[in-house]
Amino acid sequence: MKTLYAVFVLMVALLASVAYKFSPTDSQNALQNGYYTAETADYNYGWKEFITIYVRNGRIVTAEYNARNASGFMKSWDMEYMRVMNRSDSNYPNKYTRTYVSELLRRQSAEGIDAMSGATESFHSFKLLVEAVLAQAKTGDKKVAFVAVTGEAR
Repeated sequence: MKTLYAVFVLMVALLASVAYKFSPTDSQNALQNGYYTAETADYNYGWKEFITIYVRNGRIVTAEYNARNASGFMKSWDMEYMRVMNRSDSNYPNKYTRTYVSELLRRQSAEGIDAMSGATESFHSFKLLVEAVLAQAKTGDKKVAFVAVTGEAR
């Protein structure tokens, strides 16, 4: 009788875990596979920030956060800008973009990521862009999302 009871409890636990795994709430929040991009609607100081993520099996597996000017030149490639920022803030685009992306991959959201000194304005844009790109990934909408960045992000 004890064995039958143990089997019954085990089966109920197994069914409960399967039901939880496939609950509608989880599927509504799951990220759909593919590439998704969000970018700022306007240029700020000559740069337009963007983020592109790649989702596989419901997780962000790669991401790029950067900014480009009107000619397509990437902010993280600007060596002179890097030297100036590094001297004054000990920070520069190639450093903070990689740090923010690394944290995004680890956390799978912008929740809990802290702004880096010297990159707080970009951090606010980053958070807004992440929110937009994750919304795209939840619905599977592969169009580029354009985000108006105002207030403390500017």
